[in-house]
Amino acid sequence: MIIIGTGAGGGTLLHALSPTGKRILVLERGLFLPQEKDNWSSQAVFIDAKYTAHETWVDKNGKLFHPGIHYYVGGNTKFYGAALLRMRPQDFGELRHHGGISPAWPISYEQMEPYYTKAEHLYDVHGKHGEDPTEGRSSVDYLFPPVSHEPRIQQLSDDLEAIGHRPFHLPLGIRLLEKNRDLSKCIRCSTCDGFPCLLHAKSDADMICVRPALEYPNVTLLTEALVTRLQTDASGRTVKIVHVQRNGLNEQYSADTVVVSCGAINTAALLLRSGNDKHHRGLANSSDVVGRHYMCHNNSAFMALSKTSNPTVFQKTLALNDFYFGNSEWEYPMGHIQMLGKTDGDTLRGNAPKFVPKFILDKMAQHAIDFWLTSEDLPDPDNRVVIDTQGQISLQYTPNNQEGHKRLIAKLKSLLNKVHCHDVLFSRSVYLNQRIPIGGTAHQVGTVRFGLDPKTSALDINCKAHDLDNLYVVDGSFFVSSSAVNPGLTIMANALRVADHLKRIL
Repeated sequence: MIIIGTGAGGGTLLHALSPTGKRILVLERGLFLPQEKDNWSSQAVFIDAKYTAHETWVDKNGKLFHPGIHYYVGGNTKFYGAALLRMRPQDFGELRHHGGISPAWPISYEQMEPYYTKAEHLYDVHGKHGEDPTEGRSSVDYLFPPVSHEPRIQQLSDDLEAIGHRPFHLPLGIRLLEKNRDLSKCIRCSTCDGFPCLLHAKSDADMICVRPALEYPNVTLLTEALVTRLQTDASGRTVKIVHVQRNGLNEQYSADTVVVSCGAINTAALLLRSGNDKHHRGLANSSDVVGRHYMCHNNSAFMALSKTSNPTVFQKTLALNDFYFGNSEWEYPMGHIQMLGKTDGDTLRGNAPKFVPKFILDKMAQHAIDFWLTSEDLPDPDNRVVIDTQGQISLQYTPNNQEGHKRLIAKLKSLLNKVHCHDVLFSRSVYLNQRIPIGGTAHQVGTVRFGLDPKTSALDINCKAHDLDNLYVVDGSFFVSSSAVNPGLTIMANALRVADHLKRIL
């Protein structure tokens, strides 16, 4: 077997299959991320973009841009905030939004539920099922208790409850032992959300899945191995050769099963680049859906100013879903609110006008409370990944279904005075200086959707390509809709589901 990519999908699949004894070759275009002081530097990570890939894509207007994407063992999980939430049961069915219809999935929440539990346990998720009134049934609780709130965030939670809301502890994948801090890998630092972890204490796919899998003699990992094309046999039904560029050389590898997990954008690009006389529109694309229906959420990052100082260090512990499906004033879904990592002065200085004095920015950072708002965007066939004759990636995306997101922002603003904050929000421009890098790479899903009908989907319900006998996709590409929660846990759970299928047939 060949697995291409080591992120939330590929890394998790590798972990599940490595004990089977089957020979597995893992191809990763990046290296292991260096463990160095800059892992914790706001300047290096956000302003200098030290760890961001040095490549350019093209937007819908033909303008070049640098995507905010990372190529390392573990993929983008090396930098994620480790918020690992389940999609709501309703998200698996058809949902009516102000901007249109969010389509139903070919599988149900109940079918995914046991794999959500397995993924939560594998990734050391801390939380408490039942706190969030919108969540679905859980068969088993988390193995670890919720990450506790620091005093200012506890006050925020208490204030929200006092005015009738139902905040809950954000489920987090971190390697934290709060009751035995001396033995805890995680130290609850301020550099978790968006940073790589210097202490290897984040539950990313590298630390949780890939490195343990490499202890098995049947697993081989090649880094700096860029897969350029998949070649089929004469029938067009089987991927026969995986073409790789590595250390300046062109290499070829073969396996009975090939799994692609490069992320929704790069997976679509690889399949489109792999077209041949049997697959004129690209590999696995007789339906013409590969690259289409790209989704990345309507996301906003905001900073509120607390009326009292906010000395919180580890801030990303609270979430609110009271407006997820709308409310009495608005019948359509609005979305999800969660905390962000704490703003610091370096972050603000990197994006503020030069004439703003340093002491003012430092004061603002001392009083900052930071929020991340997510609303669902809808699958539009014209939001797509396109490849030109030279293989250049063009990401053509127009935001949709934005009214609910605007109302979610307004709801947050309306709460501020009631939770001891000034009634003004500031954009976290470090996240929002370009729309595509954060929206286009952090929550990318939907470009190789799965389904029952080969005419409207590229993959079957086991994430095997309809058009091929040995090609699977296990990253966020398979999503039919995006929901309004972080997609990481669903990608992990689905990889475990596909792993069970592969164990039965291989």
